[in-house]
Amino acid sequence: MNAATNTGQTAIITGAASGIGLAQARLFLEHGERVWGCDLQENAEIRALLARYPDTFTYYDCDLRDAQAIHTFSRQVLQQAGKIDLLLNTAGILDAYRPTLETSPAQWDNVMNTNVKSMFLLTNEILPSMLKQENGVIVNMASIAGLVAGGGGAAYTAAKHAIIGYTKQLDYDYASQGIRANCIAPGAIKTPMNQADFTGDQAMAKMVARQTPALRWAEPEEVAELSYFLASKKADYIHGAVIPIDGGWIEK
Repeated sequence: MNAATNTGQTAIITGAASGIGLAQARLFLEHGERVWGCDLQENAEIRALLARYPDTFTYYDCDLRDAQAIHTFSRQVLQQAGKIDLLLNTAGILDAYRPTLETSPAQWDNVMNTNVKSMFLLTNEILPSMLKQENGVIVNMASIAGLVAGGGGAAYTAAKHAIIGYTKQLDYDYASQGIRANCIAPGAIKTPMNQADFTGDQAMAKMVARQTPALRWAEPEEVAELSYFLASKKADYIHGAVIPIDGGWIEK
């Protein structure tokens, strides 16, 4: 663990060890921000970021399904950072596209706790400090599954719809106090979470690309760029929005 001491904006990024969260961490660090990342377990990518940005990147293992772990992580970050300017709730899991009759209560709870409850708990830990400084930006990771059916199974689709509703209400309740909350709705993004689609002859990945008007998958870095814009002062008048980045998937 390395403590961050730079003077840039301070950001928390969940799911920072892979996929979109890792791309966000890299991009924000490249722009000189101080980043506190968390994920289930440190890996080679995290160690590489710690080595490259020893003064501006800090990482903690944190199981976001565990309320006490979230509380401990939040207290540690606030003690070190003093303030948090940006909160990117990016961590999430899939549900294997299981319809409701194939979804167990345990799987439902796991998806909801990881994708939605963790966002609620971490936001409630960090939001008071943002309100005290009368400034803060929250970017939540939704999905096209939060806008249409077919992007996941019963649990995942319900969770992503919940994230969109939560984000809108969050911004509505606190915008007048200096808080800005938006969410991103990615479509087909090449991440480890979707690695199974690219195995063997990559038939699933090719089919998804054919069904996407842009005829391709996106890279995590493209979502990170959108995240950075939404977190910036340039997006100051964007409130409670859901921004699709899906190659045209939901226009069909």
